[in-house]
Amino acid sequence: MMKSILKSLLLTLCCFTGAAHAASDKPNIIFILADDLGYGDVHCLNPDRCKIATPQMDQLAAQGMVFTDAHSSSSVCTPTRYGILTGRYNWRSRLQNGVLYGFDQPLISPDRLTVAGFLKTQDYRTAAIGKWHLGLGLPSTDGKTTRGQRATNVDWKGRISGGPVELGFDYYYGISASLDMPPYIYIENDRFVGECTTTKAFHRKGPAHADFEAVDVLPEIGRQSVEYIQQQNADEPFFMYIALTSPHTPIAPSDDWKGNSELGVYGDFVMQTDAVIGEIVSAVDASGLAENTMIVVTSDNGCSAKPAKAKELEQQGHYSSAEFRGYKSDLWDGGHRVPFIVRWPAKVDPGSVSDQTICLTDLMATSAELAGSKLPETAGEDSVSFAPALKGEPMDSSRKGVIHHSIGGKFAYRRGKWKLLLTTGSGGWTKEKMPAGTVAQLYDMTADPGEKHNLYNSHPELAQRLLAQLQSDVKRGRSTDGPELSNDVPVKLKMSGLSKKGK
Repeated sequence: MMKSILKSLLLTLCCFTGAAHAASDKPNIIFILADDLGYGDVHCLNPDRCKIATPQMDQLAAQGMVFTDAHSSSSVCTPTRYGILTGRYNWRSRLQNGVLYGFDQPLISPDRLTVAGFLKTQDYRTAAIGKWHLGLGLPSTDGKTTRGQRATNVDWKGRISGGPVELGFDYYYGISASLDMPPYIYIENDRFVGECTTTKAFHRKGPAHADFEAVDVLPEIGRQSVEYIQQQNADEPFFMYIALTSPHTPIAPSDDWKGNSELGVYGDFVMQTDAVIGEIVSAVDASGLAENTMIVVTSDNGCSAKPAKAKELEQQGHYSSAEFRGYKSDLWDGGHRVPFIVRWPAKVDPGSVSDQTICLTDLMATSAELAGSKLPETAGEDSVSFAPALKGEPMDSSRKGVIHHSIGGKFAYRRGKWKLLLTTGSGGWTKEKMPAGTVAQLYDMTADPGEKHNLYNSHPELAQRLLAQLQSDVKRGRSTDGPELSNDVPVKLKMSGLSKKGK
């Protein structure tokens, strides 16, 4: 009898130890998303023309890998966030252009698998901290939908639906949208932290909590992130999605950061952003979990030229888009080529560089591979794992190319060194005079990363092949191998004069 009990206890102990070991084999994943941080705003990525000190990101790059050809799935906020969390291009949803606002309804459908939802099935703890900006079902006092920038029917004591905790996250702390979009109040899980009893304007006027101040939000996101990391242990892997509110408007550095960059408040805010990233990394190092924690630092799109006063910065020698053309909102690479730094001491060589083309939608498939599992065929339809690249190996991709999307709903298609833009201009806010007769744009991104020499007229057959592949990726409801799926709404390629060419 005693031998039987001892055998049972030993089996139980072995099973428990095996489970703990299996959990520890799965890396912790921390995905830090800056807001409107340009590729050229990180000093180590743009050493000759970056005049802002970013020592924390520079150190992270030295300890890990830099991807030099990483792209957000859109050149503006909401659509990129949709792509990150679902592994699916935003224009397959109802969001065909523009962004959501603080009182808008949820964009991610409740049956859509997210990175967090998938990782929960792989025994991960999951948390989202910071800016959400994907719509929320805010409770109302009259049963009607909350609308506009100054909604007056919000039930501040009610339960919020359709948010992070219903989309795979165990914990959430942050704000509903951008820092310049009301309501100005923190949310924890599915409840407001207090009530909006006043009105404030951080660019846009709307309901606000009396104690809410824009200048406090970035430091608060840092504090909340550090506290969450301090609560973790080596027995249970965790995933954190940390969405910073900077250096997006309102450009509001803390008093102790003002004047540090000598380039104005934008430079100061970038420096403070870098410091908060450093605080998060330091918390990981202090936790003893650094060796098997993959930290990613990136941005949702390029620098926003007007509020950053990009032209004035360039006069001082600082180029937020580095050598690339355009800014936030545009189809030119300055709109969507983003910093992408990965540190994972257990797997990634220090000081390594990858020039493989990746997209932020790739977090989904990468997370699945790192967790030792596979995505369902109906999820992550535009996601490819970049895990091989972390080892210096070629990515095994069934996706032929990467699709870019502008704030105006314009499309571009990148395959290898070639990039086709289905527009006569930027597709976004940047206004530049184009040569007469321009109907589309085609660039060799290896020879011409600044997109200065339009080769469309000299390579019409190549342009048509790229267009055909883009049309196929749109029509099939996915850009990777697998069964055809449906877009949520019809998708129209706004092709200017290109659709008439080569018929």
